[in-house]
Amino acid sequence: MFSKIILGSILFLPLLLIAQSGAIGATPLEKATFAGGCFWCMTPPFEKLDGVKEVISGYTGGHTKNPTYEEVTSETTGHRESVEVIYDPAKISYEKLLDVFWRQINPTDAGGQFVDRGPSYTSAIFYRNEEQKKLAEESKRKLEQSGRFDKPIVTDILPAGPFYRAEDYHQDYWKKNPVRYKFYRYNSGRDQYLAKIWGKEDPMPAVKNEETYVKPSPEELKKRLTPLQYKVTQEGATEPAFSNEYWDNHKPGIYVDIVSGEPLFSSLDKYDSGTGWPSFTKPLEPGNIVTREDRTWYLAVRTEVLSKHAGSHLGHVFKDGPPPTGLRYCMNSAALRFIPKEDLVKDGYGKYVKLFESH
Repeated sequence: MFSKIILGSILFLPLLLIAQSGAIGATPLEKATFAGGCFWCMTPPFEKLDGVKEVISGYTGGHTKNPTYEEVTSETTGHRESVEVIYDPAKISYEKLLDVFWRQINPTDAGGQFVDRGPSYTSAIFYRNEEQKKLAEESKRKLEQSGRFDKPIVTDILPAGPFYRAEDYHQDYWKKNPVRYKFYRYNSGRDQYLAKIWGKEDPMPAVKNEETYVKPSPEELKKRLTPLQYKVTQEGATEPAFSNEYWDNHKPGIYVDIVSGEPLFSSLDKYDSGTGWPSFTKPLEPGNIVTREDRTWYLAVRTEVLSKHAGSHLGHVFKDGPPPTGLRYCMNSAALRFIPKEDLVKDGYGKYVKLFESH
């Protein structure tokens, strides 16, 4: 009889949650702003990235309101040609955008970029919050320590101010005028320089360490997370079964905390538990997992699973899993971000690539 009550409660709970939670909201989009010389050339690399919704060419960093292209290039406005990248942080990280940015420019050039000379063509990263500032400074420091350049890195890291959209004919110039764009780009010397410096290498990996697994402020979390992600990770809510992002995801890769990025589980340990939530037999990094007794459910005492560094509520662990552990880590998709194996190096999780070499 007791088992029937448990089963009935499990089947009823998802329906109740669906009714209470409503539709799952989309992840709020974020912005990143970069100056790397001619914005015609800075647009394509970002637009081609999965997770980037739009790239806008424009001007920022100066003192003149609503400047024109002629005013900016006359070097009287203080503005730089820039791009504003609008992206989905659930699909692509700010660290990845930084990696792509560094691969488009000459960070040692204080007088402009390639054939384009003057302050309006100098490079800069414009941060929008303290987290972006920290990540930008860290990426610059790693580039300096890489030994790739024989001159100092002079790219500025500055607080973002008003961003002014450039004239329409500048938007997606590489698509509207492909012949002129290719002619200009080749003769600018940009591609020749980048090939010399980077060759065929992948973007510089952003190596993860415990210092990067930080929990943003509640205000920042409410901006970054969807309402459901916030309720699950910060308030201990449970998402609907069979109506979440990863319950039937079979792609190879790892799952990290949506809040801090700390690695938690691997697809190699994922299995179909029939519950409608992503389930794993063991953690990828046991040191990033914390458990505690949970008495919030009147029918049974459960074991809650949280992330170590961010304290995010992830789900619960049960002793009804398959061999070899006999455990079922029943997680909420809303608490996780999936990193496909092909993106591990790019997103800073290169140490896990070897796990998938034979799979």
